[in-house]
Amino acid sequence: MKKYLFLFAIAFLSQQLVAQNDIVPEKKTQKAFGKIDFLSIKMPETSIVNEANMGFTGIHYNLMINDWSYAGLGLYGAVTGIRGGFFTLGVNAGIKKYLGEDFYIDTGFHFGAGGGAGAPDGGGAFILPHFNLGYDFKNFSINSGWSYVDFFDGGEIKGHQFNVSLEIPLGYNYTNYKKSENEYSFADLENSDWNINSKKTSLLFHLNNLMIKGDATNVNVQKFNDATIRLAGFEFANYFSDNWFAFLKVDGAYSGIKAGYMDVFLGGGYHYSFNKNRTNILAKFGLGAGGGGGVDTKGGFLLYPDISIEQKIFKDIYVAINKGYVLSPDAHFYTSSYGIGLKYYVERNGIKSNEKTFESGIFKGLEVITKHDMYFDAKRDTNLTEDMHQISVQINLDLNKNIFIAGQTSFASFGDAGAYAEGLVGLGARTNPFLSDKITFFVQGLAGAAGGGGISTGEGFIVKPSAGLNYKVSDNLSFRTAAGYVKAKGGGLSNTFVNFGIKYHLSFLKMN
Repeated sequence: MKKYLFLFAIAFLSQQLVAQNDIVPEKKTQKAFGKIDFLSIKMPETSIVNEANMGFTGIHYNLMINDWSYAGLGLYGAVTGIRGGFFTLGVNAGIKKYLGEDFYIDTGFHFGAGGGAGAPDGGGAFILPHFNLGYDFKNFSINSGWSYVDFFDGGEIKGHQFNVSLEIPLGYNYTNYKKSENEYSFADLENSDWNINSKKTSLLFHLNNLMIKGDATNVNVQKFNDATIRLAGFEFANYFSDNWFAFLKVDGAYSGIKAGYMDVFLGGGYHYSFNKNRTNILAKFGLGAGGGGGVDTKGGFLLYPDISIEQKIFKDIYVAINKGYVLSPDAHFYTSSYGIGLKYYVERNGIKSNEKTFESGIFKGLEVITKHDMYFDAKRDTNLTEDMHQISVQINLDLNKNIFIAGQTSFASFGDAGAYAEGLVGLGARTNPFLSDKITFFVQGLAGAAGGGGISTGEGFIVKPSAGLNYKVSDNLSFRTAAGYVKAKGGGLSNTFVNFGIKYHLSFLKMN
């Protein structure tokens, strides 16, 4: 009898352990890599004789679809030449085939949209195929080779060039999106695959100001008379130790000068906490590209030193103020930078931390949407109207099952407005899924900065409400379509629009 009771107890405990592990979603791993590349584009003969090559640098993030193919997104900006403010956004696809343990062939394709700085970019649509040979150093890899660029929608920029790239593995852990908002105790997570070190990430939404500085001989001072460029944007940071982090910062002008100014920075910083981790001081330094809106940044290459102070106001939410500079290396473009924002910190995808003790974890939904926008009869600064098309990327972070915050950027592709771009943030709401959990309806309202390409946006502030539906095609992918209205404050843009695209969705573990 004792033997049977013992066997029953073992079976019961084993079943409990299995059941406990079953209730915690499976940890999946997505292989991915970040990429920075550079190419020098020969510019066509226009009114500028013997124009210098445009140095074009890109920031990309690609997911490995299988062992040999990838797809992702990329953002390019001018950093040398005379076309500061020339930016593009696009999608990547390629094949990465190893010839042995270290050498590999990388052949791929980038389809993008954008332009600016008075360049002959046509509607903005362009292709950028490449064929490179690379070497993998395990923690990073380098590759270089041939590429070709063609702004084919009425643009004149085209030609062959050499390119060089640096790649860094940047994979992540996740689980299915349907597990979002499920919460689990620390004890449950401790007996699961999520019993690993957590990673700290932050997201800052801010309003920034660039006060143009310099003496009376400075071309920007002469043109703008010490104006203050008012910007809206976001900053994403990922920590690789308790104190050191890397960040990506993107801003667009909404007031102060004619619409069109934009800057993008990639950099690093140091984080110091005190007052029981309620107060933080951050020192940052970034390199990037900027220009547009008539601002003269020469080639577009900019430096960004900055110091910020943050104060905790609620759980993981901080208010941040910053003071720094945005300038070209020779101070041809020189501004004092200051602003304010709200920052959200997340300890994710692990239950071990040197800084915090966790009680539970909840899975939060994240959506990345790549779509094509079409504005009907988009109003120009002239009396002309014409349909305008855009490549657009939107990221949604779920606050709960039905409410999400959103960030979106878009660049013109067709419709003779190649320099037009948007940077927007906002809120949205969606229904619970129905019809076999395939369909959801949503509404959202976005607002932010937009300008360039001759589109009538005044100083750049626009609002953009819309409504649409999602149709789920797999655990991680949905088809998405929407319709809405866009209105510029102080400009003539006041148009209906439609869009359609693909949504990639997942859940990550947020510790509490």
